[in-house]
Amino acid sequence: MVNRLQDKVAIITGAAGGIGLETTILFVREGASVLMLDISEAALERALAKVNELCPDLKSSNNFVKTKKCDVSKEADVQAAVESMNEHGGIDVMFNNAGIMHAEDDDAIDTAEKIWDLTQAINVKGVWFGCKHAVLSMRRHKKARGSIVNTASMVALVGAAAPQLAYTASKGAVLALTRELAMDWLGDDLQKRYRREVHFPMGRFGEAIEQANAVVFLASDESSFILGQDFVVDGGMTKAYVTGEGPPTASPKNNAT
Repeated sequence: MVNRLQDKVAIITGAAGGIGLETTILFVREGASVLMLDISEAALERALAKVNELCPDLKSSNNFVKTKKCDVSKEADVQAAVESMNEHGGIDVMFNNAGIMHAEDDDAIDTAEKIWDLTQAINVKGVWFGCKHAVLSMRRHKKARGSIVNTASMVALVGAAAPQLAYTASKGAVLALTRELAMDWLGDDLQKRYRREVHFPMGRFGEAIEQANAVVFLASDESSFILGQDFVVDGGMTKAYVTGEGPPTASPKNNAT
């Protein structure tokens, strides 16, 4: 298939190398115009030369590839980059790909706070800022459809063999953030709480004491053979997404409220 992205305008962060550069090349070959973002202007210059080399038809097309220095951990940089595409009718695709795995990232004991904060700022806040301003752009230009793609990692799904605490935590956050934002932006719905609640098999949200009881179990010797598990206390929602019938089940009383 060719021209699957014909006339679409895309922004790719972390575009100066690796996944970002390869994606840029494929996007251009499929007919998209691309704004390449990265923290290094020199790396962007080299990457743009490679794109022009591998996509010779670009110059004779109506499409463009531009570069812009951008620190994704700074919202003003991300906002300026996205809004620079207003002259092209806004964006259709946002690929939040920029991220770091710092050489000093280690385990829970030896990871320095500054390494943790830097990793979260780029890998998580950067994705949040990209999603936020992509949606604002799509709304501003009244896009009927659009795509936001966020790069996570397999370590968001399974524990890493080598210690990289900050990176692993950040990529888990990207998955959770992506799911949440996808649901938030389904539409403006004043009945969001009801829309969520009605699908619990038990017909209600959980009480704090029900979560606390699970914590007591996990803290006790009774949980001695449980290690590294997703211990889900959700009234069955992730196992049976249904519309409950009849009144909700009775909930226990919290101690403090």
